[in-house]
This record gives sequence, structure tokens and C-alpha cells, in this order.
Amino acid sequence: MSRGLVSIIGAGPGDPELITVKALKRIQSADVIMYDRLVTDELIAEARDGALRIYCGKAPGLHSMSQEMIGRMLASHAAEGKHVVRLKGGDPFIFGRGGEEALMLAESGIPYEIIPGITSAVGTSASSLIPLTHRGVASSFACVTGTGSDGTVSSVRWDLLAHSVDTLVIYMGISQLSQIQQELLRHGKAGHTPAALIERGTTSEERIVTGTLAELQTLADRHRICNPALIMVGESVLIREQLLQMQRAASASMTG
Repeated sequence: MSRGLVSIIGAGPGDPELITVKALKRIQSADVIMYDRLVTDELIAEARDGALRIYCGKAPGLHSMSQEMIGRMLASHAAEGKHVVRLKGGDPFIFGRGGEEALMLAESGIPYEIIPGITSAVGTSASSLIPLTHRGVASSFACVTGTGSDGTVSSVRWDLLAHSVDTLVIYMGISQLSQIQQELLRHGKAGHTPAALIERGTTSEERIVTGTLAELQTLADRHRICNPALIMVGESVLIREQLLQMQRAASASMTG
């Protein structure tokens, strides 16, 4: 039997309506769907009758399936001539290990394609009213992981990030928040720098807490912020309050 195809797809940041048209078509036509923890039930329900659905998600400290096993299953189903969708939260090439899976498929001679998704930083920026860039305020941004592969604080260059980037977006950083906060402060990032914690961004359960870099750990504890959540640090966080004030003023004028 001829080899099938693996579609490595980004499911977007949480809101199922933010899936791309191309990705949705692949989900609806797939023979096998292997999906991660942050993929919504609404998207899985789009699969056709008879499609095999396989959960292979990873939570902090708990993996339902090893990365090696995921790779073997992708190759095995595709080698049977099936169309396999590998469905990941966000974008597969931004902290999604999509590159690793593409390399494995290429080494096995399995045809594959990459279909991008809206990464959490971009989706959450929009839903929380915190622009990643803003004229006169922020002309650069960086997305980094807050947790290393060994489960400890990421080895990214916090000393450089503290000064070289206007808006800093930290994925997978809640469990390491205290250390990240200390690293940025130690390397000269001002404690009064605006900051935000966004839990379950773009979804109906989204929670947004804003304050300063120096307050982040206290805010996280007070509001019991849990994963999945993003940390955003930079002056553009203040744009959110400006927009909210304008919305409140507009609402008051309409009701007055």
C-alpha cells in the first residue's frame, strides 16, 4: 500500500473558531487524529465518523505518551496509507515540537505537511487587548519558554532579554515564575515594568491579571493562576487599560 500523509497542524490558542480553514478541512478528512492536551473537544468533534482519535497530550510532569512513541505511531499509520492529522495547540513550530516530528517523518520517508496555527502569544495578545508592538511604545517582542527540558527554569539569556526586547512573552513559565521574576530583576529590568498574567487566553475561561514585574508572584498566588497561562512583560501592557477606559466611557455615554 502506498504511503499516506501526515498533516502537522496548529489548532490555535484555545478558541476553536480561530482554527484556519485549511486545518479544519484536514481534520474533517483525516483517517487518524493524534491530538494534544490543549486541543478543544469542539475541534475533535469535527472529525468524520470512523476516524481514529488518539490522545497523546502532555501535562506538566505527566505524559500520556512519549515523544518517541508518538513518532512511531505517526509513521506506522501513515505507512498503512492513511491520512494522519497531528493536532497541536497553538503553532506546531513554536514550542510545539513540530520540527522534531517533521524530521522523524522525513528520515522515515513519510510524506508530511505543516499547517500553521495562531500561536498563543498572538492570540492572547489580541484577546487581552495587550499589543505585542505599538507605535512609540514597543517595536520588538520575543517569545521564550520559561521552563527548560529538565523541568527547571529555562536557560534563555535573561540578562539579554531584560534589556533588548520591548515586549517579552513567556510560555510555560508559571511553575518557574518566582525564578523568572528574580532573573529579570537581577539583570536590571525595572520592578515597575508593567506585566500581565493571562490564563486560558482566547477561551471563555480567560482570566487576565495585570500589575508590575515586581508584583507578579504575589498576583499569581492571590489569584491562583494556573497553567495554561502566559506571562507578558512590557510597557504595551498599559495599552489594555487605555482601551478598557475608552470602552467604559463609550458604554457610559450610550447608557447616559
